[in-house]
Amino acid sequence: MQRSIIVLLIMVALGWYGYGKYQDRIKTKPFLEVTDQSSRSLPPISQKFASPSVSAFKCDGRTYCSQMTSCEEATFFLHNCPGTKMDGNNDGIPCEKQWCK
Repeated sequence: MQRSIIVLLIMVALGWYGYGKYQDRIKTKPFLEVTDQSSRSLPPISQKFASPSVSAFKCDGRTYCSQMTSCEEATFFLHNCPGTKMDGNNDGIPCEKQWCK
């Protein structure tokens, strides 16, 4: 009994440590430039946040508002990256409760 509790505590500690490292990596990941996207037509709302040819953001698999750090980043992901889940009411404005108020 005592052994299984110790094993469980070690697993929780490792999970907590790993999650912290994951969050640090997301927050400190350097933003890379996006290659030319001039062939894509961007909706007007994203043009005020990101240039169509060069951007400070890169599609890296993030899909949720909780993974974003700004409205500009969320807007870029919504308009340029597949599979995002940031615009529940489909009005073109992502993360309205967190970033784009």
